[in-house]
Amino acid sequence: MSDIIRRDPRAEWIARNRLHPLHAAMQKVESSWMGPNGVIRKNPHAVGFIGPNGIKRIDRSGAQQGGAGKRSAASAVVQLPLHVVEQPAFHIVVVPDMVGGRLSSHDKDLLGLANKLAGSDGAVVAVVFGDYKETAFDTAGVDRLLHIEGEVFDGYAPEQRVLALSAVESQLAPRHWLLPDSRTGGGELGRRLAAKLGERPATRVWQVADGQCIGRAGAGQQDLLRSAPRLILAAVECADPVSDTRHEVRPLQLEDKIARCLPRIEDLGAVAVNPALIPMAEAEFILSGGNGVKDWAQFHQAAEALGATEGASRVAVDDGFMPRNRQVGATGTWVTARVYLAVGISGAIQHLQGIGACDKVVAVNMDPGCDMIKRADLSVIGDSAEILAALIKLATEYRQGGARDAA
Repeated sequence: MSDIIRRDPRAEWIARNRLHPLHAAMQKVESSWMGPNGVIRKNPHAVGFIGPNGIKRIDRSGAQQGGAGKRSAASAVVQLPLHVVEQPAFHIVVVPDMVGGRLSSHDKDLLGLANKLAGSDGAVVAVVFGDYKETAFDTAGVDRLLHIEGEVFDGYAPEQRVLALSAVESQLAPRHWLLPDSRTGGGELGRRLAAKLGERPATRVWQVADGQCIGRAGAGQQDLLRSAPRLILAAVECADPVSDTRHEVRPLQLEDKIARCLPRIEDLGAVAVNPALIPMAEAEFILSGGNGVKDWAQFHQAAEALGATEGASRVAVDDGFMPRNRQVGATGTWVTARVYLAVGISGAIQHLQGIGACDKVVAVNMDPGCDMIKRADLSVIGDSAEILAALIKLATEYRQGGARDAA
């Protein structure tokens, strides 16, 4: 067995969050210690584990105490309670963007809103088109998963997707439709679906409660209050994502065939864009450098090889290595990248605030105890120059291999 200590960032986050329902279970409790007279003392409250229904079970065999290894026993055995809806009284249908085949933070906020509207009697149905890579639908709050496959749904195909959603409407007659009011497809698809169903949607909604919804209007300067309609196009942070339950994610099938439409739109694929010209607030992949970067020419080369948008910490900007418009943080630009790669950044509180909405944070640093390492989903401890050189080499080999395969 490997002697490498594996960290569990989610367990560490729960241990720091006193409001989380599993906070108490994540606290380290000494099961035995040496008394003043040399007698081993045992804590009877520490013997046991949390069952799948959140109930503490007692195990006097000692297996739970002796088999934890390098990991925390709480992070290994604690599971969120399972939420099961056998016969739902109604359905809340969510159509996430699934950019890159995964749930974005916007999608998770939308699923949190759906669970709020579903309560204990309704079921949340997620409609996913094409191939996907997401494996955490259960912790995101999905009760039923409707996976619609076919080449006609790949790429930019809003007309065909609207016909598929019309079939979902005929089969389930959901109480609410929820789509992200985003520029990555949800906003357009939601408005097309509203025209197809003859519904008047609520757009840019940021709050739903007591049958009322509040949406932004007047170029974001005003709030519009109205009764919550069936079709809601929600903004970012419309609700808190699901964090205290697991869901079944039962597969769901359409009973009727989906009608086909004559393609009037030809998808020519994504337009190649220079990552250096993408505003950081809109970038999906950001390579950010800090005081730990010693070779900035290598840093720029790595950003070009990885196809990443460049960012920097305030220290790097103040030292003149990067322009002011590339500063990330509360005093710079708040970013929402899907992947944020921080090289040589210790993690000041202002910087951590600016990357709070990023999906995945990867940190490269020499100090394993710095705040950026604690925040990161994946940490690499080592010299930044050596790691950037390895990344450049791997990215170059990967692209050259793809070019040979295409030839």
